[in-house]
Amino acid sequence: MARIVRVELSMVVLEPKVKRVDAIQSFVAQETPIVRIIDADGAVGTGYSYTIGTGGHSVLELLARTFAPVLIGREAAMVEQIWRDLLFLTHATSVGAITSLALAAVDSALWDLRCRRAGLPLHVMAGGAQDKVRLYTTEGGWLQLETQAIVEDSLKAKADGFGGCKVKVGRPVRDDVGRLLAVREAVGEAFEIFTDANQAFAVDEAIRRAHHYLEADIGWFEEPLPADDVDGHVRLAASTSIPIAVGESIYGASHFRDYLQRRACSVVQVDVARIGGITPWLKVAHMAESFNVAVCPHFLMELHVGLCCAVPNARWVEYIPQLDGVTKTGMRIEAGHAIPSTEPGLGIDWDWEALGRHQAEGSARVIS
Repeated sequence: MARIVRVELSMVVLEPKVKRVDAIQSFVAQETPIVRIIDADGAVGTGYSYTIGTGGHSVLELLARTFAPVLIGREAAMVEQIWRDLLFLTHATSVGAITSLALAAVDSALWDLRCRRAGLPLHVMAGGAQDKVRLYTTEGGWLQLETQAIVEDSLKAKADGFGGCKVKVGRPVRDDVGRLLAVREAVGEAFEIFTDANQAFAVDEAIRRAHHYLEADIGWFEEPLPADDVDGHVRLAASTSIPIAVGESIYGASHFRDYLQRRACSVVQVDVARIGGITPWLKVAHMAESFNVAVCPHFLMELHVGLCCAVPNARWVEYIPQLDGVTKTGMRIEAGHAIPSTEPGLGIDWDWEALGRHQAEGSARVIS
C-alpha cells in the first residue's frame, strides 16, 4: 500500500453535443470536476463527476476546502474507509447533490488508482460478471424535436445496431402517444422504446399517461414522478404493467432501499456520480439484485460500462457520448453492445491537452 501525497483538482466545461430539452429543463453544459490522486509510489488515479450546468464550482470548493486536505497521508487502498470518513465529515450536508458529486469524484479516482495498481480493468476488479451490455441511445429523443426527427433517429439507431432508444415525454398526452406510436410503427416490435418524463407529473396524471403509453409497448416509464414521492410510485407501479424506472435523481442507498422494499420500481437507474461514487453504486446494484431488479444506469456511459459489466443484473447502458471531445479513444461498441475496456483503471483514455482547452478559469488547485 502507499499513502496519498498529492491531490490535483480542476474543472472542465463541456457543451452538449446536441440540444437537450426534457419536460422540466435544458442541459446547458456539463461542468466536470476532475480529481487526480497521486500516491507515494507515483501511481495516479483520475476520477470525475458532473453537473448539467450549475453547481460545479460548489463541488470544486467542497473538494478543495474539505475533502482534498484530509486525503493527504491516507492509505489510498482503503477506499471504503475513506469513503465513509468523508461522508461522516460532511454528514451535515448529506445526503445531497453537492456532497455526493464531490464524493463521487474522489471515490472514482481512488478506484482508478486501485485498479491501476492491481493491473486490472474496473469491470474485473469490481466483480467481473459480464463482458458486454446492451446499448440504447438517448441522443435523438429530446422533447423539442418534432415527430419525424425522432422517427428518423430511431431508424438510424436501429440500423446502427442499438437495441433501443429513449423518447422524452411531457407534451400533451395525445402528442406524446402520437410520437411514440410513430416510432413504434417505424422500428417494429423487436426494438425497445423507453420513455422519460424527468419527474414532470403528479401521480394521477402519471397513471393516466401510463394507460395511454401502453399502446406503444414501451420498455419503461422513467422518472414519472418527483424522486421523493415513494408512495406515488407505489400507486403507479401497482396500476400498470409498464416497468417503472427510477434512480438518476436519488442520492442515497437507503432511498433505493425504500423503493425496492415497497416494490415501487422495477428498474434501478443508479447514477455513479449522484450516488456518491463507485463504492455506493456497487452496493445499490447488489441490493437491486437481491430483489431481482435490473440495473440500467443513467448517463456517464464511459464509467457505467465497466460497472454494468461488474454486476450480473445490469441490462442496458445509456448512450450519450459526452466525453468524446476530451478522450483519445471512445467507448468500444460491437453489435449493439457496450464493451468494457481491458486496460487497467476505469477505462477512460483522457486527452489532457483537450481537457486543458476546456478548463474553467481559476479551477486548477493542488493540495499536498
